[in-house]
Amino acid sequence: MDKQLVQERLTKALTRTVSGDYRVDGLRLLTGGSAAQTWRFTLHRGGAAEDYILRLAHGGDQFEMGIDKRMEALVQSHAVAHGVLAPEIILVIEPEDELGEGFVMKLVEGETIPQKILRQDRYAQARAGMAAQSGKLLADIHRVPVEALDFLPDLSVEPQLAALERFYASFGEQVPLFDFTFRWLQRRAPQGARKTLVHADYRNGNLMVDETGIVSILDWELAHLGDPMEDLGWLCVNSWRFGNRELPVGGFGTREDLYRGYREAGGELNEESVYFWEVLGVLKWGLICLYQTGVHLKGIDRSVNRAAIGRRVSETEIDLLSLLSDPRAR
Repeated sequence: MDKQLVQERLTKALTRTVSGDYRVDGLRLLTGGSAAQTWRFTLHRGGAAEDYILRLAHGGDQFEMGIDKRMEALVQSHAVAHGVLAPEIILVIEPEDELGEGFVMKLVEGETIPQKILRQDRYAQARAGMAAQSGKLLADIHRVPVEALDFLPDLSVEPQLAALERFYASFGEQVPLFDFTFRWLQRRAPQGARKTLVHADYRNGNLMVDETGIVSILDWELAHLGDPMEDLGWLCVNSWRFGNRELPVGGFGTREDLYRGYREAGGELNEESVYFWEVLGVLKWGLICLYQTGVHLKGIDRSVNRAAIGRRVSETEIDLLSLLSDPRAR
């Protein structure tokens, strides 16, 4: 969809939430990522101007463990209402808007590119506190009441493993190390975990950061109900360290600081379960890499970004070999 058409349809859709005279300008595409498009625009009304973000889903098949953009907007709004640090949603796109699935949220200024966050001097102070801050922010997410979130899938360990196995089988090809890892996970699955809201993609790259630290949590499209230790394990997956292997928490901090921040914020921590979910997280990322490449190769959504992600399957195999040779795996 071209820019002019998006702007015209967005302007009309905003009548449901913006009163009085207004106009939209400055619409520009920030990313054409693998999961959604992100557009930035300026809304002028009453002599003031404020910038917003429009998130639109790509076409094609949805990842089985993902949620649609309406659900994403609902869960993000619910989290914000309970004190979680995320952008406020002002509009959910409806079918009559002819924009596909999506929503409009307030703009939060900052940086999301991991390589800049991890290497530029301007973020040195932020990096020093981001592991402990992540522990607190995850504890905040895991405290959110879930009674109103019954539309979310339950992806506790057993249903999640079953979903991943179906997902893997749909590719029609085998990766022997992935087969072995599935068997290991089935033997080591945590028992009796509590069930909370899980962001499921809390990692470097989905965090808005400024010089003071994390200022917003983005990309709630994999949110579900499940074991809260999943979020801590996912954050420690090697792919999200972006070359800083020695700092296991997002490439910016230590497990000790992450765990301290989580406990100090009232989170109930199980370190053995965090390790389990880190292993599962690496396997899941490997499967997602296979999926993204398949979407490109099948012509569903031709994308250099999707195609390039396919090369990372081998990286996840190396990471699994490292994790499963650890004494904790025995």
